[in-house]
Amino acid sequence: MTAFLIVIVIALLGVTFWQISKVFELSKPANVSDTQIADDKDNNTQGKILLAFMVFLYALMIWSFWSLSKFYLPEASAEHGADYDRLMFISIGIIMFVQVITQALLHWFGYKYRGRKGQRALFYADNDKLEFIWTIIPVVVLAGLILYGLFSWSEIMNPEETEDTLVVEIYAYQFDWRARYSGDDKTLGKANVRFIEGVNQLGVDESDDYAMDDIIVNELHLPVNRPVLFKFRSQDVLHSAYFPHFRAQMNVVPGMVTEFGFTPTTTSKEIRNTDYMVDKVKNINEIRKTREDLSEDERLYEFDYYLLCNKICGVSHYNMQMKIVVETDEEFQDWIDNQQTFGELINN
Repeated sequence: MTAFLIVIVIALLGVTFWQISKVFELSKPANVSDTQIADDKDNNTQGKILLAFMVFLYALMIWSFWSLSKFYLPEASAEHGADYDRLMFISIGIIMFVQVITQALLHWFGYKYRGRKGQRALFYADNDKLEFIWTIIPVVVLAGLILYGLFSWSEIMNPEETEDTLVVEIYAYQFDWRARYSGDDKTLGKANVRFIEGVNQLGVDESDDYAMDDIIVNELHLPVNRPVLFKFRSQDVLHSAYFPHFRAQMNVVPGMVTEFGFTPTTTSKEIRNTDYMVDKVKNINEIRKTREDLSEDERLYEFDYYLLCNKICGVSHYNMQMKIVVETDEEFQDWIDNQQTFGELINN
């Protein structure tokens, strides 16, 4: 009932303002033109407004780049990341170059060739030369960008698997991640969601001998400068494994295995000591100091890599994340040697 009354009140206010506008029209001086056809004065006014809007648009664009550039990610922490970032900035540069020119021409021509009494427009029904120019240039530029991007895409999606490649399964479910490493046999055991029962949360096949030395953890550790091949599985709905600092993302699809690979190049300790991250962490901690609802430990922030879900997969999607630790090969080996195997897990 309340909603209905609100709708009635809004409708009545609309009618009231409409009637008031009619009163203002009737009260205009006799020498004021009320024709609906634009005259030279109207065209001059609109032309100047168009130029003013162009200045406002460019000022807003410059301000946005200046003020929002602080939200850029730091340099990529994966081997392919430099190519990824370079391609993105080349694309942005081309788009901005074209946008600045076309917007300027659009607004300037709108002002220069504004309507004047007695002036007739000159137009071409078609112009093969112009059409060829504005068709072939985008085709060449886009073809170049696509070919450039295909090399990076191929490097991520079709990594060369060698004896040194670390194979890790990333398992997604509402609303968390698990990672599974192969043991000494360097082969992941078979798995299927139908095998999920009790402590076997990933559905690893207990009859598969290759599975007994697999290691299941809820914190992802990666050795620096060593290629990693990720295999993704989902237990329930569509998720998306997003590694922002490594410039990689892959959909995790129920019923199938998706994969990609990259080589981490910056350890967690190294990125914490970069100028970018030192300033960012300092700023965050300054903000947290003012939060009275946080404990002393919560107010002290330290950067960590995280694996995030980039698909809206349910009510706790925002909190679906797993910490990533990039470390030296020796540190990684010490960590992996102290983890419980799947065989030990099911036999305890």
